[in-house]
Amino acid sequence: MTRMPWNPLSLFSISLVSTLLIYWSTSGEFAHNNNPISLSPQTLPAEAADDLQQGEEIILNGKKFRIGWSQWTQGNARRIGISDIGAMNLLGLELLSTRQPDLQPVKWFTKDSSQSLPVLARFIPPYRYLDVTELIQLAGGKLQVRGNTLEINLPPARIGAVREGNQTWGKRIVIEVDRPTIWQVSQAKNQGVVMISGNTNTPPLNNDNSASFPFNLPPGIDPDEDDLGSGVSVPINSKLFSLENGKKITKVHVKLPTAHSLNVFSLSNPHRIVIDVRPDAMIPKEIAWTKDITWRQQLVRLSSGVFPVNWLEINGRSPQISLKPITADPNQQQGTAPLITMAQTWKASAAINGGFFNRNNRLPLGAMRSQSRWLSSPILGRGAIAWDDQGRIKIGRLSLRETLITSRGQRLPILFLNSGYVQAGMARYTPEWGPNYTPLTDNETIIVVQNNGVISQQNGGKAGKNPILLPSNGYLLTIRKNAVSPSALAIGTGVTVESTTIPADFNQYPHMIGAGPLLVSNNRIVVNGVLEKFSKGFQQQKASRSGIGMTNQGNIMLVAVHNRVGGRGASLGEMAKIMQQLGAVDALNLDGGSSTSLALGGQLIDRSPVTAARVHNGIGIFVNR
Repeated sequence: MTRMPWNPLSLFSISLVSTLLIYWSTSGEFAHNNNPISLSPQTLPAEAADDLQQGEEIILNGKKFRIGWSQWTQGNARRIGISDIGAMNLLGLELLSTRQPDLQPVKWFTKDSSQSLPVLARFIPPYRYLDVTELIQLAGGKLQVRGNTLEINLPPARIGAVREGNQTWGKRIVIEVDRPTIWQVSQAKNQGVVMISGNTNTPPLNNDNSASFPFNLPPGIDPDEDDLGSGVSVPINSKLFSLENGKKITKVHVKLPTAHSLNVFSLSNPHRIVIDVRPDAMIPKEIAWTKDITWRQQLVRLSSGVFPVNWLEINGRSPQISLKPITADPNQQQGTAPLITMAQTWKASAAINGGFFNRNNRLPLGAMRSQSRWLSSPILGRGAIAWDDQGRIKIGRLSLRETLITSRGQRLPILFLNSGYVQAGMARYTPEWGPNYTPLTDNETIIVVQNNGVISQQNGGKAGKNPILLPSNGYLLTIRKNAVSPSALAIGTGVTVESTTIPADFNQYPHMIGAGPLLVSNNRIVVNGVLEKFSKGFQQQKASRSGIGMTNQGNIMLVAVHNRVGGRGASLGEMAKIMQQLGAVDALNLDGGSSTSLALGGQLIDRSPVTAARVHNGIGIFVNR
C-alpha cells in the first residue's frame, strides 16, 4: 500500500466544493440539479492517501480517450484525479498560472475573468493529476472505475442562443448553454472543431441553410456583455462556422483563416462557451508542474514578428529528473509513432521529438546513443546534444570516426553505424539495429563478423529483400558500390573496431540525440546550415520548429514554435533568436515541421494531435520519486 502525502499547504486551502458553491449558486446552477449535493466550507485533510489505483483510459459519455487518471482514498472518501493536460483537453478547463505544483487554479464557467477555481493537484509518477471529484459531481456527472478504465457520464447541456461578432483581432462566437458543460477542441490547417456536450433543436447552420438561431437573452442581460465587438448579430448564413447536431454532442465547425487558431473558454451568468478565432490565440501562462518542471506559454517578439512559444524548463541537475532517448520501437530502429504514444509507452512525464529520419523506410538519420550504446551514428558533422546521469550536458557539432583494423594490418574506414543514411562505402550494423538487417541498396556485399572474426560473405541482392540475421555476439558489415574489396575481408580474417567521437569529449556522455543545425553556442548565434550540409531549401524555409537548449543555470529547455502571429513559421535564424531570448546559452534545432511535438502529462501541449506527424525518436523526461 502506497502512502502519498499532501503538501501542508492543503491544510489551509478552501475546498473546491465550497468554491464552486460560491460561483454557481449565484447563477442558478443548482436549480438544474435534481439531486443537489450537500455543500459546506471545509479544509482539506492532510493525512496520507491510500489504495492508489491508476489507469490510462477514460470513457466519457460512451467515447474512449487515452488519458491518465488515478483514484485514491483520502480520509474516508474516494478521490478521482485526471492528468492535468488531459483534464484541460477533455473537460474544457482553462489552466491558469501557478507557482504551486499542488494547487492549480482553473477557469470553468466563472462569472468574470478575474475569478478562478482552486483545484488540488498531486504528482503521482509519471503525471500530475487534478482532483476533479466535486467538479464532476457538481456538473451532475457520475464517476465509475472499472479495471483500467474510468467512466464519466455527464448530462448534456441544452444549447440556446448562438451569436457571432467582429473584433479588431478576429471573430468571436458565443454559445449559450443552460448549465456548465464540457467540450473538446480539435484544430487542423484552416479548420477547427469544438465538440460540446450538449444538444440543440436548432437546424444545422451552414452556407446552404437559411435557418436562424434562437436569440433570447435573459432579462437584464446586456447583449454586448460578452464583448462581441462590432456587428452583434444573429447569423443566418454564417461563412465562419456551422453546427452539426447530434444526440449528445453538438459540433461547431469553424473555418480558420491562415495562421489563425481557436481560443475557447467559458463564462457564467448566463452560462456561455466563447470561441475566439484569432492569430494570437495563445494565452500566456507559467505553471509550476512539479518543483523541477515549469511549463510556459508566451509570445516572443522579434523584429520580424511575434511567435507563440510553448516550452518547458527543467532542472536537469535534480536527482529526481532523468533524460532518456525514446524510440517508436524499443527493440529495433525501424519504426515511427506519434510522440504522445511514445511518451505514454515509455511512461515519460514530458517529451519532445528528436532527430531526423527517413519517412519512407522509417529509419534514423542522425545520432542516437543510449546508456553508452550507439543506436545510430551521427551524420555529416551535424549538431547534437549529449548528457549524463549527473546532469552534465554538452551541445555541439558531432562526428563518429570508426576504423576496422584487420589481422593483416589494414585500416578500413567505417562511414556509418546503425544508420539509415546511405552512401558508397562501408557501414556497420549491430544488434542495437534490431534482429535483422535488410539491404538498403542493390547488390551490397554483406559480411558477418562474430567473435572478432569474419564468418561469412554474401551478396545482398535487391534492396528491401532478403533480411539477414544479426549475430548477438558480433555485427554485420555492408559494402556499398564496391567501395572496399571483399578480398580484404575474407572468411577467417580477424577484425577489431577502433571508435572515437569528434570532439573527443563527447565520448564521456552515455546519452545523445543528433539533429541540427546548431543554433546557439556560448550565448552566440552560430547557425551554419552549409557547414552541417543541409540543403539550401531547408536552410531558407520557414516552418514549425522544435529546439532543445541549456540556460546559464544549467536548466534544460524544450521548446516548440509554430506559426508567427499572422504568418508562417520561424526560420532557423529566428529560431536561434527565440532560444536566445528565452535564456538559452547553448541550443540545438531538432526535427521540425509536422514532426514538431511537445508532450507533457501524456498529452501534446503545442498542437492538436491530428496535425502531428509520426516521429522516429524523441527525448523523454522522467520524474523519479
